[in-house]
Formats: sequence, C-alpha cells, structure tokens
Amino acid sequence: MNSKTSARVKIKYRIRKKISGAAAKPRLSVFRSNSDIYAQLIDDNNGVTLAAASSREKDILAQKAPKIEKSKMVGAAIARKAGELGIKTVVFDRGGYIYHGRVKAVAEGAREAGLIF
Repeated sequence: MNSKTSARVKIKYRIRKKISGAAAKPRLSVFRSNSDIYAQLIDDNNGVTLAAASSREKDILAQKAPKIEKSKMVGAAIARKAGELGIKTVVFDRGGYIYHGRVKAVAEGAREAGLIF
C-alpha cells in the first residue's frame, strides 16, 4: 500500500470508531474508485447492507455525463432506495476521503432527494 492509501485507511478507521449505523438510522458509506463511485446503506448492528447504488447501474451508466454529475445521480438513487425502505435519516461515512468533489456530490444528491444527515 502506498502512503496515500494507507493514510486514507487510517482516517477511515478513525471515523468508523466514532460512527455506526442501525436499522432505523443506517450508515451511508461511500467508496470512490478512479472511474466509479459506490454508496451503501449499512446496518452495523446486524452487519447487513440494506441498499446499494453505484455509477455502474444501467440507468446511470447510460448517461454521458462527467463523474461529478454521475456521483450526484448515485446520491439521488441511494436516497430513492432508502425512501422505498422507509428510511429518512442516515449517518454519512465518507470512508476516509476528503469531503470534496465526488464524495460531496453524493452527499448533495442524497440531500436533494430527501435524505437527512
């Protein structure tokens, strides 16, 4: 692991010590790769993923848009899936990434679609 990746992992564990998701208020976890972005709603008490969305889904992949716009769509998609499950509030887990760019776009897209955090 290079120093940048290991630093992110250390930050990720520091964040995870403080936050946790439950069935009523799950953790919205974000993972960012070079080309795609993924979001999950996780119930840490039972260790299950309640819903997931990514930029690899057919409706988002079909859009010819910049990565930031796709990230916003992922945020809206995870908020829509949360609404179907009756979830209104979540805990945001940025996964050790800086709250900027694509990670921020996921959060803004989810907020605009009705999630509260």
